[in-house]
Formats: sequence, structure tokens, C-alpha cells
Amino acid sequence: MSSYISKKLRELVAERANYACEYCLMPQSEFHHQFEPDHVRASQHGGRTKADNLAFACFRCNRLKGPNLTSVDPLTDNVVLLFNPRTQIWSEHFVLEGAIIRPLTPERATVSLLVLNNDERIFERHQLIALGLYS
Repeated sequence: MSSYISKKLRELVAERANYACEYCLMPQSEFHHQFEPDHVRASQHGGRTKADNLAFACFRCNRLKGPNLTSVDPLTDNVVLLFNPRTQIWSEHFVLEGAIIRPLTPERATVSLLVLNNDERIFERHQLIALGLYS
């Protein structure tokens, strides 16, 4: 199974996400490194390199997610599926309170696994909110 992602497919994934990470919502325009397509279901788990299995992800979110499909819900200690940008709507699972991403559902495991609310990431979002570049 090929994991090669063509330039055309990369562009489709980026455009569909409005050039923002589909996990943390950070805008690509504010980073020096290019964001990348993430296999929502990793190739090693049978995920295909097709638009319906790719999410636009910043370097940190993509590396922290890795091939994971699940993580542990920090409130219940249950294993739950991670947030899937292809089948779920971000605002139904998370809300932005100031610069903090508050989970609303068991997909809170995604916030924990991707370390979305560490001090550095909150600071970055706060700065971008102040500049009107993050919402």
C-alpha cells in the first residue's frame, strides 16, 4: 500500500482545512515549517492514502498523534477513539475558551495525547488571538 501523497492531493487536503491544522486549528501561515497530510487511520492499520483518510496537521499534532487511533480518556480511564476530522465536526467535540481548547466529549483523549493545552501552545494561541489570526 503506497503512502505517497501527490502534490495535488496535498493541496486538496490543505485547502479543505483552510490551511489550518485540523486538530489544534493553528494557521499554517504563522509557521516556518509546512503542515502535512496526516493519515487519520495510519497506513500500518490499513488506512489508505486517499482524501477521506487525510487530515491537514501541524508538525506537533502529526508527530504526537503518530499511528494512534485511540488513547485513554483522562476522566474515565477508558480507551476511546481519537477525534477524526473526516467524520466528526471539531466544534461538536471541543470549544475554545480564551486560548484553551476545552473538550466536550470523550474525544478529550485527543487533547491529552496531542498536548494541546501545554503552556507553550496556550501562549502561541493567546498571541495569535490578540493579533486576530486564530479563532
